[in-house]
Amino acid sequence: MLELSILGFLAEQPLHGYELKERIKALSGHVRPVSDGALYPALTRLVAAGKLDQHTEPGASAAPRRTLSLTDKGREDLLERLRHPKQAEITDQVRFNTVLSFLRHLPDPREQAAVLHRRLDFLETPSSFFYDDGRPVRAEETSDLFREGMLRVARATGEAERAWLREAIARLDQPS
Repeated sequence: MLELSILGFLAEQPLHGYELKERIKALSGHVRPVSDGALYPALTRLVAAGKLDQHTEPGASAAPRRTLSLTDKGREDLLERLRHPKQAEITDQVRFNTVLSFLRHLPDPREQAAVLHRRLDFLETPSSFFYDDGRPVRAEETSDLFREGMLRVARATGEAERAWLREAIARLDQPS
C-alpha cells in the first residue's frame, strides 16, 4: 500500500519527501500512519529499482531537499499494480481507497471497471463482523446495542458503496 501511494502521488507530480509523506498521511494516516522509518527505506528501494528518480535542490533553509519523480519504469509498475490489485487491496477498505485514489491513471476504462467489479463481487458476498454457527449475524439478530450499531453502519456503508460501484461500472462500460 505504501509503494502504491508513493507511485500514485508521484505520477501526478514530482514531490519532496516531506510533501509526499503529508499526502500519504492525508490519504490513510488517520488509520495507518506512515513513519519516516517506513517511508524513506521504501523510497530508497524504489530509487534503486529505477522506479523513481531523485535530485537535490536547495532547501528553504540550509538543508537541501530531495525531489522525487516517477520514471517510465515506475509508471509501468503503478499501472500493473492498478490493473491487478492484490486481494487484500480489494477486501480492505483503506487499501481499496488507495487503489481507488489512483485508478484514473489506468487509461483503459475496461481495466478500471474490472477492478471495480472485483470490489463489487467482494461486497456482494454475505459477511459480518460476527458469526453464529458459521452464519453471518445481522443487526436485527443481536441484543448487543453496540454490535447492532456496528452492523447497521456497515450495512448502510456497504449499500452506498455497492450503489456507487454499479453506477461507476455502468459509466465505464458506456461506449466512448
